[in-house]
Amino acid sequence: MNDEMQQKAAATKKRVMSLLGLATKAGYVASGEFSTEKAVKEGKACVVIVAEDASENTKKMFRNMCTFYDVPIYIFGEKTDLGHAIGKEFRASLSINDQGMARSIEKYLNQESSK
Repeated sequence: MNDEMQQKAAATKKRVMSLLGLATKAGYVASGEFSTEKAVKEGKACVVIVAEDASENTKKMFRNMCTFYDVPIYIFGEKTDLGHAIGKEFRASLSINDQGMARSIEKYLNQESSK
């Protein structure tokens, strides 16, 4: 990957993390496996983000659950980054429970995954 692509990826990641912080302050984030699972099953989750360094079992569980409940899922960032963005220690998974905020975050996540 060249320097320009790395800079764009870093800028996208920074933007997503700051949007996660805003979503947390607004009360739109459920974090941790139990809370994320609950939000998905109750139909509150608009988008789910699972850390790249989460266990394969965690990724598989959320992929299957999100497919079943028709919730978009992204494998993005690392546990420490996700946790830091929402003011916690580390989080393997989180859900955004507001449609507008989810759309804003997805816009950047889609840019990242299309590379």
